Amino acid sequence: MVQAAFFDLDKTLMAGSSGMQFAKAAQERGLISRTQILRWGRDHARYRIKGATDDETSQILKVARETLAGVSYTEISRMWPEVLAGILPRIYPEVLAEVHRHQDEGRRTFIVSAAGSDMVESLAQVLGMDGGIGTRYVVEDGVYTGALDGPFVYGRGKVIAIEALSADLDFDLEGSWAYSDSASDLPMLELVGNAVAVNPDAPLLEIARRENWKVMRFEQLGRNLAIGGTVAVAALVGGIGGWLSRRRTG
Repeated sequence: MVQAAFFDLDKTLMAGSSGMQFAKAAQERGLISRTQILRWGRDHARYRIKGATDDETSQILKVARETLAGVSYTEISRMWPEVLAGILPRIYPEVLAEVHRHQDEGRRTFIVSAAGSDMVESLAQVLGMDGGIGTRYVVEDGVYTGALDGPFVYGRGKVIAIEALSADLDFDLEGSWAYSDSASDLPMLELVGNAVAVNPDAPLLEIARRENWKVMRFEQLGRNLAIGGTVAVAALVGGIGGWLSRRRTG
């Protein structure tokens, strides 16, 4: 059986929200309004401090579906290099070191996030991980319909997505690991034998202490970034658009 390590993305593998990087790129292309980007910026600041409630996350999904509906797959895929260039400098070195530790110990490593599957898979490829598990959206005739193609990979949806992948890879979940910052990921954390709370919100910290889970704390990125420099980022993400195109046509 395969042991694995599953990493939440926002505020766990990276500082802040990947959705804000997507919003910036979408606003530049006229997919969302300046008013919307300002509201997302306010919500992003609040999210960094407090996290998001289930109702707020449902609203984020609603906005994402409305934003994608009617937009071509090609247009969105061309945004990913820019989005990833915003994410990579925000990767926590401490969590990336955990990824490498698990790889050295023979475990497969995955990002599990409510973000779009193509972006999550692209980021996983850049970081040298085995895969990304994200929310999939229906594409018909090269255009997003706004409908979901599978579960919304949030809360219980992460468990559904991991169990679906396990049907192919036969995960040893008792011997596997999961990392998250939020109590919303309790279903994923409780699915595995080794749960880790990363910069946890108050409810998760309370549970982690009660369950004797490992807690990692590092609130600031500091000056030493996991992946630093514009040239390095550009080199890493430059081929992502072409990779996505090949993946889609393949």
